[in-house]
Amino acid sequence: MSIILDKVNYKYSESTVYEKHALKDINLKINDGEFIGLIGHTGSGKSTLIQHLNGLMKATSGAIYYNGEDIYAKDFNMRTLRSKVGLVFQYPEHQLFETSVIKDVSFGPRNLGLPDLEIDLRAYEALKQVGIGEDLIDASPFELSGGQKRRVAIAGVLAMKPEVLILDEPTAGLDPKGRDEILDRIALLHKEQKITVILVSHSMEDVAKYVDRILVMNKGELIFDNTPKNVFAHYKELENIGLAAPQVTYVMNRLRDQGIRVSTSPTTIKEAKEEILRWAKGEIL
Repeated sequence: MSIILDKVNYKYSESTVYEKHALKDINLKINDGEFIGLIGHTGSGKSTLIQHLNGLMKATSGAIYYNGEDIYAKDFNMRTLRSKVGLVFQYPEHQLFETSVIKDVSFGPRNLGLPDLEIDLRAYEALKQVGIGEDLIDASPFELSGGQKRRVAIAGVLAMKPEVLILDEPTAGLDPKGRDEILDRIALLHKEQKITVILVSHSMEDVAKYVDRILVMNKGELIFDNTPKNVFAHYKELENIGLAAPQVTYVMNRLRDQGIRVSTSPTTIKEAKEEILRWAKGEIL
């Protein structure tokens, strides 16, 4: 299973004085089971890109293939695509509307016309996956904390059994504890179910900690597509487009500049700790 973008372009207000080229010749392959980070400054094209992946926006030119099928073909089932490529928008709790948690999470599967038993099983499983216990299933979503609301909203997408889960700033507005809880749950889901995850984030620390591959957007173009280590090695270029690297990257480069012969490749605190200990033990010459 994969999603392939072939020379995808998108223009807002095409052929008017307000025309804006939001995506420019995007060539991209998203493989089954990957954990991908998508970063870029505001207006770089991130949100536009992810809304193309499940057909919410249609490319001005170019092609998109899902599992080998052209999603713009006349006989392609767009409804199936949107159930398989789940998109969680920023502040998804604003989309909660039912009178209870379980009803809200059941809404998507019910619209698929599934049997009641299957709907219930999917809803309960999805709530368990995001860490919402049985004591909250009959509660009003509006009585929950911010982090709990966020998890319920994500459960509503998981109940659709997506093969690809796209999260647009899933931790925006949450405190550090709530942020870690959400991302740890998503990482566990990726590990256990091999689901493809695309995480849009402004936090370089979160991206470095969780993802295996980073896509960097700038002015509608995909300018980097590589591992976290290889992308953050270009931290000065990232700074030029309004981004940064994890703080650890700057620390390791500063140590190196002061003559301490450590590698500058660590992108997480754990990796930096191990590298510094290796130097302290004399394992690095």
